[in-house]
Amino acid sequence: MKRLILPTLILCSAIGLFAQSGEKNYFRKEYIKEVMNKAAVWQLQHPKHAPNDWTNGAFYAGVFAAWQTTKSPVLYEAMMAMGNDSTQWQPGRRWYHADDIAISQTYIDLYRIEKQQKIIQPTIDTVKLHLERDYPTRGNIDGIKWWWCDALFMGPPVLVKLGVTLNDPAYFAYNDQYFKECYDLLYDKEEHLFARDLNYVIKNDGNDRYEANGKKIFWSRGNGWVMGGLVRILQELPADYDNRPFYENLFKEMAERVLSLQQEDGLWRASLLDPASYPGGEVSGSGFFCYALAWGINNKLLDRDTYLPAVKKTWVALNQCVNEEGRVGWVQPIGADPRKNFTSESWEVYGTGAFLLAGSEVIKLK
Repeated sequence: MKRLILPTLILCSAIGLFAQSGEKNYFRKEYIKEVMNKAAVWQLQHPKHAPNDWTNGAFYAGVFAAWQTTKSPVLYEAMMAMGNDSTQWQPGRRWYHADDIAISQTYIDLYRIEKQQKIIQPTIDTVKLHLERDYPTRGNIDGIKWWWCDALFMGPPVLVKLGVTLNDPAYFAYNDQYFKECYDLLYDKEEHLFARDLNYVIKNDGNDRYEANGKKIFWSRGNGWVMGGLVRILQELPADYDNRPFYENLFKEMAERVLSLQQEDGLWRASLLDPASYPGGEVSGSGFFCYALAWGINNKLLDRDTYLPAVKKTWVALNQCVNEEGRVGWVQPIGADPRKNFTSESWEVYGTGAFLLAGSEVIKLK
C-alpha cells in the first residue's frame, strides 16, 4: 500500500502508517503490553507537575489501566509510592475544584485492592467539603461547580467511584446534579460537542468567538476528556440506575459526532471543526477518543462494524507518535483553547495517560 500523503506534512502519522506489513503488530497483545509499559515507565522517569495535580490525575488513571492490562509490579509500586511517599493520599489543596480530586480516581482504585483507610479517607473528607460548600465563584464564567468541560473527567468518576465503594448512592445523585448543570451550560445540542467553558458558548452578544473558518470552537482535548469521563462513569454506575440512560445516550450521541470528525490519518485536530488551521494530530484528545470508542465497542454501546475501523486507524496513528524511548508526542500544551504551537517534541503527562487508557481497551478488541 502506498504511503498516505497529507496536506499537513509535519503530521506525526504521515509516514506510511497503514503499510500492511506492519499494521498487524500494533494489535498483538504482546506488543500492546510492551508499548504501554514503555510509555508508562518513560513518563514515570520524567515527572512533571505535582503528583496530585490534575494532569497527573489523568496520567495515573492511565497507569492503573496499564497495570490492570500488564500486571507490571513496577507500575503498581510506582502508584503506591506516589500515594505513600509523595502525596500521603491527599487530593490537591483546593477542596472546591474538580481538578484537585482527579487523582482520587487512582486512590480509590488502589483502596479497593489495599483496603487501607488512609488511602481513601482524605478523598472522602475533601469531597464532603466539595458537596457541602458553595463554589467560591469569581462572578464570571464559574457560576457552577463544574463550569469547564474537562471537569467532567476530573470530578464525576470520583463521585461515582465513591458511591460504589462506600455503597452510598447519594454520591450518584450529587454527580447527576453537577454533571447536568455543566451539560446544560456547555453542551451544544446542534453540534453534539461541549464548549470548553462559557466564554466559548455562542451567546450572540457581539463577543462570540469563532475559528478562522467561521465555525464554533470545540477542541479535541476537552471533548476527549468528556468522553473519557463518560466511560469512567458508565464503568461504575449500576446497570439499573435510573439516570444511567442519560449518560449512555450522551456517550452515543457524542461518539457519532466525533466519528464524523476523524481525519484521514486516524487522528483528530486540536480544533474539531477547523482542522485545516491546525498543523498536526492532537494525541491527548485522540487518545481519549480511541479509549472511549474502543470501550463502547467492547461494551456493546457502539456498533462494531461502524466504529472498529476508526479505532484501529487511531491506534495505529497513536503508536506512530510514540518514540523509541516511549515518549508520547504531539500533545497539545495546557491552555483554554486549541493551540497550534505543538510538535512531535511536545509531551504532557495527560497525553501519556490517554494513550495508556486507549491501549487498555484496544487490547480487549476481538
